[in-house]
Amino acid sequence: MPVPPEYQRATDDFYKLLMDTRDSAGLSTTNQAYTTVQGVFQVFRRRLEVREAIRFMSVLPVGARALFAAEWDVEEPKRPFEDRAIMTKEVQGLRSEHNFAPDTAIRDVGIALRRNLDEAAFDRVLATLPEGATQFWRP
Repeated sequence: MPVPPEYQRATDDFYKLLMDTRDSAGLSTTNQAYTTVQGVFQVFRRRLEVREAIRFMSVLPVGARALFAAEWDVEEPKRPFEDRAIMTKEVQGLRSEHNFAPDTAIRDVGIALRRNLDEAAFDRVLATLPEGATQFWRP
């Protein structure tokens, strides 16, 4: 069997997500976008059970899927979905000395992510997740 196309172009697709995030968030570099995406993914992941997070990851592009799973402490206690401002501060806390995530980071990553995946599949999975998951990704 040949290598599936999504794996063949994983690097290009991942970089496109970073560029879209950079542009949506008004950031200067893809390095800043990387930390922003990673922070948003970690904040969202902390609010899911492991099986829910795996279901969510299944609709992400390959590179995003890898970043979503990176440095995952599956023993970390599950947190509730909270006010977006509180969760944004959590995003901004990741490597805070090098974090340029704006106050709109969750929205900005959501916009960029939707440009880079199957939105219908994404929305179907979000509908199976806890209350607050769909709202988290709503622009």
